[in-house]
Amino acid sequence: MANTEMKNNKAELIFIPTPGIGHLVSALELAKILINRDNSLSITIVCIKFPFIPFADSHIKSAVSSQPQIKLIDLPEVEPPSQEVLMKSIEHYVLVFMESHIPHVKNTVQKILSSYHDSDSNPVVGLVLDFFCMPMVDVAKELGVPSYLFMTSNVGFTGLLVAILEREIDDPFNDSDPDLLIPGISIPVPSKVLPTAAFNRDGGYAAYHKLAQKFKDTKGIIVNSFYELEKHAIDALSGVKTSPIYAVGPLIDIKGHPNPNLDQMQHDKILKWLDEQPNSSVVFLCFGSMGSFGPSQTREIATALQRSGFRFLWAMRSPPTSDNTDRSLPEGFLEWMEGRGMICGWAPQVEVLAHKAIGGFVSHCGWNSSLESLWFGVPILTWPIYAEQQLNAFGMVKEFGLSVELRLDYRTGSDVVMADEIAKGLKQLMDRDNVVHKKVKEMKSMARKAVLNGGSSFISLGELIKNMKGSNR
Repeated sequence: MANTEMKNNKAELIFIPTPGIGHLVSALELAKILINRDNSLSITIVCIKFPFIPFADSHIKSAVSSQPQIKLIDLPEVEPPSQEVLMKSIEHYVLVFMESHIPHVKNTVQKILSSYHDSDSNPVVGLVLDFFCMPMVDVAKELGVPSYLFMTSNVGFTGLLVAILEREIDDPFNDSDPDLLIPGISIPVPSKVLPTAAFNRDGGYAAYHKLAQKFKDTKGIIVNSFYELEKHAIDALSGVKTSPIYAVGPLIDIKGHPNPNLDQMQHDKILKWLDEQPNSSVVFLCFGSMGSFGPSQTREIATALQRSGFRFLWAMRSPPTSDNTDRSLPEGFLEWMEGRGMICGWAPQVEVLAHKAIGGFVSHCGWNSSLESLWFGVPILTWPIYAEQQLNAFGMVKEFGLSVELRLDYRTGSDVVMADEIAKGLKQLMDRDNVVHKKVKEMKSMARKAVLNGGSSFISLGELIKNMKGSNR
């Protein structure tokens, strides 16, 4: 790269996101706030098609359609890894899948770089890589372009990856280990709340270890979080255990991302029903794009809703038929819920959490959902399922005091959570005198101030842009 000053101060970033919806939403928001902050920036998003997420492509196009400074380049499709690779772990599968795109990524970046040969300097100032795209750091180094890691999860999870890197690659965690001291997490962490991948030596653990090895080769780590929430982690890790950390969140798509499974009629029906409910009276149950339960667990949730008596909106991936022929709900439940509850297949989560009728959120604790709950001041009852959600739930309950505990160590395949336990959790969640409600309201105010002019994330974003554009000076 030339070290002379850029003509017209123009600068281009190349984003390579992982094509899962949870990763894409915040990556696209990051792209938008960067160009809104500095109109000399332009962004090229390299689009990878993922076989499990057929509507990711349409989501990207919809999200950036009104952003002329963001352009898209589709990579050629590759043969997905075999079922044997998937059997090791989903993390291993995604890593192998992303590695198979490296030749196409290199070719694409080379074409972009060569398009600037007539310029006095090359305005490509960085590759912004999702966590699962870390192997592409080597492409950036080979082509002389700085790289930045974009963590779609929190700084605490970044600390876990640092802890993994300090261990041997063949030394995974064990769920019987004593409580762990993890860099960036202010209290000891029970091993039972670590991601399932952390126990899987040849699958998820090895994938995490391999990905974390590339952290030191990045010029900065961008995190969808904010200083007021994760002050301890940012201070403990940034520039000490990792490259500089830029906390620029919460990155939230306030408009909500469109979903092909939610038609306009259903969308309007949900919001109309919420309009008819009293303020803060409705429990919202939603477990993410991959969260669903079998008939036994579904019946226990329904029984708990009956016993607690709260109004509810329940996003169930496969809602029962009108005659409940699949018997996933207790007999008479559909008749009982008339007027006091609503079941849907998909819900516009951001719009639902923003609604005045919502008083609590039963959530899988995905990081996007956790930030959305704080942004709208809606407390969570924790029900983690997969990925790093158990660690998120632990942090939200034990470290920050911002959620109500149902389970911290539940994961796919766990025993059924019984109705009595769920009903007890719902009552704690909806208790307006619970200290969690007060703390969440305070954090809502801090989250919103963080992104305003002079706020911590606003300042961090400015420092990030300065770091990026300084790459070409």
